[in-house]
Amino acid sequence: MINLTDSALNAVRNAISTADRPVDGLRIMVEAGGCAGYKYMLGLVDAVDPDDTVIERDGVRVFVDNKSHQYLAGTTIDFVIALEGSGFTFDNPNANNSCSCGKSFG
Repeated sequence: MINLTDSALNAVRNAISTADRPVDGLRIMVEAGGCAGYKYMLGLVDAVDPDDTVIERDGVRVFVDNKSHQYLAGTTIDFVIALEGSGFTFDNPNANNSCSCGKSFG
């Protein structure tokens, strides 16, 4: 299971409400790359794919493809506002290491 904090849910809701096209939810993926081996990818999408796991919390739908699900199980996603910049953070129990940017893990 993937958990989004209240702050992350509010950030996704805000992004959906200001999108210039219809949005069905947030896709979260893991792809090879980044400085530690894998990188997190997030984006608003207008439809669910047949192989997606759909997680719904407080009206926000999150889509995770089957390949990424194994890397993201148990992850908590937060949205933080800081002097260095705002963005999503990932607390992933499956990550053995991560880079300083927080967007890549191994």
